[in-house]
Amino acid sequence: MEVESFILISLIAVLGVLLVLGLPVGFALGGLAVLGTLYVWGPKGLLMISNTAYSEATSFILVAIPLFIFMANVLRNSGLADDLYEMIYKWFGKVPGGLAAGTVVICAVFAAMAGVSSVATVSMGLIALPSMLRRGYQKEMAVGCISAGGALGILIPPSIIMIIYGSMAEVSIGKLFMAGIVPGILLSSLFCLYILVRCFLNPALGPKVAEQFTIEQKIASTKGVILPVLLITVVLGCIYSGAATPTEAAGIGALGAVLCSLIYGRLTFKNIKDSLYSTMGLNAMVMWIMIGAVAFTHLLAYAGISEYVNELVLGLGLNRWVILMGMQLIFFILGMVLDPAGIIMLTTPIFIPLVHELGFDPVWFGILFTINMEMAYVTPPFGFNLFIMKAVAPPEVSMMDIYRSIVPYVLIQMLCLIMVMIWPDIAMYLPSQSN
Repeated sequence: MEVESFILISLIAVLGVLLVLGLPVGFALGGLAVLGTLYVWGPKGLLMISNTAYSEATSFILVAIPLFIFMANVLRNSGLADDLYEMIYKWFGKVPGGLAAGTVVICAVFAAMAGVSSVATVSMGLIALPSMLRRGYQKEMAVGCISAGGALGILIPPSIIMIIYGSMAEVSIGKLFMAGIVPGILLSSLFCLYILVRCFLNPALGPKVAEQFTIEQKIASTKGVILPVLLITVVLGCIYSGAATPTEAAGIGALGAVLCSLIYGRLTFKNIKDSLYSTMGLNAMVMWIMIGAVAFTHLLAYAGISEYVNELVLGLGLNRWVILMGMQLIFFILGMVLDPAGIIMLTTPIFIPLVHELGFDPVWFGILFTINMEMAYVTPPFGFNLFIMKAVAPPEVSMMDIYRSIVPYVLIQMLCLIMVMIWPDIAMYLPSQSN
């Protein structure tokens, strides 16, 4: 055990130094995998690294990632965000807090299209935030609903984070998607309920708009979102019914997004070029993280580190729920400083064997992890969505305004996490019906 202890402590120490120095997670993990492999097996072990890179780059499951990203980018660049906000503005603007609650609903719809959080945060930050501030919404109310709503993209399927987790934990991505539906709706509803109740008690936080709209104008505002919502329904329906794998459904979604853009007359060369560039950049980042992380995972497994940690934790004799809560605390702390994809790569090789040993369902555990990663996107000091919001917000919105705005939403996310832990059927009812 002395060798395993030495390797584990050395890996943690070096990884911590590399991350503090600002090296990307994928390169830090990949570099450590190379050094660790040389130390354990010598140069002949480097063949494992190249085989890992080839295997990940050609994985059929991971093809779904660029296809879902492309689908989201095409719909975003075709002006769907403007159409959605126009509809919410006309239908719910007369309700105190209606624009903020409606913005959360838009973010949830974007989540069902995108699978990533940044799309909704950027779009609503540029469209909804100026509109709400101009109509007298309190800064923290306007900013908080966008930052928190944007994070729904990793919980409501199709979720890129779920695809990465499913690939690493070797669980069904279709079941993960099904398990994320009810918690995603629950969390969105809790956000909206909080906004509406606060604005009902204090209308100055989110005053209703002064403009009047006829029922004909309201109905007309829904025309621009019918096809995209239908596309989302078809894509998820194909997955849940078993008619298509997540990768095949992602292909349907990518083609459908192009057709929607064409039908609405927004399929321009610039939109397609921007969508392809954005997809290429984000997918390249994800793939490098995957390659580095899987190589690092193989090192841990073959060097006996994963088994050593399992024996160490199980040897403490703690109740399995205490260990589970400890894992969630580790996720929460790591989420303050690391990207969720990187956290998956760091923790999955060690935690998933423990989850199996303790008798927990890895699909259910994946939903707990995903909710925790939602908190990571909005938790100071390095919450990804908070920095996106600062980049798109007007100058009068300070970083402290953004930090204060997110506190109640983090508490709501914690409440949702506790609810799913206490009542697992919130997540597991739909997957159980597919057996």
